[in-house]
Formats: sequence, structure tokens, C-alpha cells
Amino acid sequence: MDIRKTKLEDLDEVMAIIDIARGLMRASGNTIQWTNGYPSREYIRSTIEIGENYVCLEENTIVATFCFSLLPDPNYTVIEEGQWLNDAPYGVVHRLASNGKVKGVASQCFQWCFEQCHNIRVDTHETNIPMQKVLTRLGYIRCGIIYVSDGTPRVAFQKVN
Repeated sequence: MDIRKTKLEDLDEVMAIIDIARGLMRASGNTIQWTNGYPSREYIRSTIEIGENYVCLEENTIVATFCFSLLPDPNYTVIEEGQWLNDAPYGVVHRLASNGKVKGVASQCFQWCFEQCHNIRVDTHETNIPMQKVLTRLGYIRCGIIYVSDGTPRVAFQKVN
């Protein structure tokens, strides 16, 4: 599998994958996350323009997308019901979405991110059980609860080298 930065001409395919992933979330019981048009086309476009959006390709076909940033996430400043594993600079993975056709794509995306930065933080909704299972299987530690900008809680995970 190849991973590269998303290009603006990939935007239609990326949005189609996000729509598929939204449906997969609903089918697994996660009816709360990614609602009300989030993430929007404009928002994804902005992450592409600043170079933080990536795509995963299998045989030159985009099969997944995610955001990876080395900038501190302001939502991670306060953590409740636990603590981060360290205070060192970290990478953040957001909005991982797959078309559901390639087994293990999430694991490969997280492994790629960990190769870029050996201190990764991730958050997900409490009802996103499939994502929590992937993170736990990959060695991410549940650190506590953070709150995103709209005030809703997310389960926070971290993996360090």
C-alpha cells in the first residue's frame, strides 16, 4: 500500500470514501459521530491545502484517507479521567476513513503515522468501537477523555516508542 499527500484533484474520491465510512459507522452502531455534514468538503479541502491530508492507495486506487498533523491539537490541552503518557511533541491522526474494501488499511495508516513520529495521539467517539479495537490492538493506550470544539467528549489514545 502506498501513502501520499492528498491532491486537490483527489477531493471527489476522498469525499466519496468519507461518505462510505460514515455509512460503515452507522452500520456498526456509531450514529453520533460525523453528523450534520462533518467533515465538510470545504474542511477537507482546507486540510489538503495545508498539506495535512493523506490518501492510501492500493494498486493506484484510493482506498482510505486521513489527516496527520505534527502541530499540537488545542483539544488535547485538557484531558479528564486520566492523563497523557508524556508531554513531548506529538503527531495527531484525525478523520481516518476507508472504503471498507481493503482489510487492514487502518492498521497500515496508523503504522505509517507512527513511522513519521514515535509519539501519536488519537481520539474517537465512545460509540466508535471498531476504531477503539484497532487502536488497542496496535498498542495505543487509552489515556482519558478530551472534548472537541463543539464540547462533545472523545476517548483519547496515545502510543509512544
